[in-house]
Amino acid sequence: MQPPMKDLYTLADLEAAINYWRRRSPSTGDELALCPQAAALAEPYALMIFHAKADIDARQLPAPARAALDVWHETVHPAAGAA
Repeated sequence: MQPPMKDLYTLADLEAAINYWRRRSPSTGDELALCPQAAALAEPYALMIFHAKADIDARQLPAPARAALDVWHETVHPAAGAA
């Protein structure tokens, strides 16, 4: 897997990424389940709130959450990913 687009992600970054994935792939079924990408971001987001953390090191995130953030970041900031 490639290194993450950013080293640190803020709580606002995770919230924006969750909302991006929810718009891209709305909740489904009677249980209104989140898509896999939003679900992967939901737990670290909740833990950041619980522990009153303003940001999180990308290396602390599970691989599915990093992948979802990378796609979101590349979509929102396409020039940032170009080298």
